[in-house]
Amino acid sequence: MKYNSRNKAVLILADGTQFFGKSTGIDGTSFGEICYNTGMTGYQEIFTDPSYYGQLMVTTNAHIGNYGVLNYDAQSKGVKISGLICKNFSYVQTRPGAAGDLFSYFKDQKIVAISDVDTRALVSYIRDNGAMNAVLTTNIGKIDKIQNELKEFPSMDGLELASKVSTKKTYFLGNPKSKYKVAVLDLGVKQNILNHLINRDVYLKVFPYNSNFETLSSWKPDGYFISNGPGDPKPLFSAQKLAKKIIDKNLPLFGICLGHQIIAIANKIPTYKMFNGHRGINHPVINHETGKGEITSQNHGFAIEKKAAESNKDIIITHTHLNDRTVAGIRIKSKKCFSVQYHPEAAPGPNDSNYLFDEFINLLKN
Repeated sequence: MKYNSRNKAVLILADGTQFFGKSTGIDGTSFGEICYNTGMTGYQEIFTDPSYYGQLMVTTNAHIGNYGVLNYDAQSKGVKISGLICKNFSYVQTRPGAAGDLFSYFKDQKIVAISDVDTRALVSYIRDNGAMNAVLTTNIGKIDKIQNELKEFPSMDGLELASKVSTKKTYFLGNPKSKYKVAVLDLGVKQNILNHLINRDVYLKVFPYNSNFETLSSWKPDGYFISNGPGDPKPLFSAQKLAKKIIDKNLPLFGICLGHQIIAIANKIPTYKMFNGHRGINHPVINHETGKGEITSQNHGFAIEKKAAESNKDIIITHTHLNDRTVAGIRIKSKKCFSVQYHPEAAPGPNDSNYLFDEFINLLKN
C-alpha cells in the first residue's frame, strides 16, 4: 500500500467557502451535493448505499477506515458516494475478518477523498447554510477553473438519478419455491432490503426503474415493492404511474424512502427538497398506530408535504419524525398500501422498525 500523506486537497462549497485537508484517495476532482451522516458506525454500508449517488459525504464520526471493509457489508456493487470528507482516515484496518483496507477499496474504485478536515466546523456550516453543491479536488493549482465548473454543476432539485443506479436487466433473488413472490422496482435498492424479504420466504424479481405495470404484473407477483434511491422523485413519471396502477387495483404495495415519495406523489401529495436532509442511525420516530417510539436509520434529502398529506382524505399519517415533525410514514385508507420515509432494514442502524417487513408479509397473506 502506497500513499502520499503530504498531497493536499480542498473542498469548495458553492458559496465559495473552502476547507483544506489531505488527499486519502485518488488524485482528481469530484462534484456533488454536500451532505453529512451522523452515524458512528457502518461507513461501508453508507458509502455503498445507492441513495447517496451524486453526493459528497461528510462523516461526523472522527475515525473512518479503522475496521476496514467486508464484502458482506456492501449494500450494492461498488461505492456510490461521489467523494468522502472526514477527520481521521485510518489506512490500517484492525478487524480480523476484513477483506481489506478502506484506502485500497477507494483506490480500486477511483474515489476522491479528503481527511484532516475540521468536520465539526464543516457540519455546523452546512446545518446553518443548507445543503449545496460542492467540489472535492486535489488540483490545488486550478481552484479558479474548478470553481467556475462548480457553478455549472446541476442542482439536486429536479435531478433524476435513479437511472444511474438501477439494474439494467431484470434478475431473480431467493428461493423459487418460496411462499410469496414480490416484484421489486429498483430505484437504487439496498441489498439488506432484499435480504429482509428473502428471509421472510419471498422470491424476488427485480425490475429496472422505468418498468411499467404490465411488465411487473406479467410475472403474477403476490405483491409489489418500490425501493429507495437517489435524486428528486418528481421526474420519475413512470414510477409514479406504476404506483398509481398498483394502488387503483388494490394490490399489496410497500415503499421505502424514494419509494415512499413516489407513492405520495401518486396520491397527489407533493414533495419538496429539505434545507438539510436526515442522514444518520439515531433518528427518533413516533408510530401513531402503536404509540411507540422507534430509533431509525434515515437517508433522504426530500420529503412529502405534511399539510397536503393531512388534508388528503385517503391518507393516514402513520409515523412522524420527532425532531422536526416531518411525515415519516403513510398508509392509504381501504388499500393494501403503506410506505415509510426511513430505512427499516437499517444497514447500518437499529432494528426497531423490522416489523414493517412483517406487516408487508401480512398484506401478501391476505
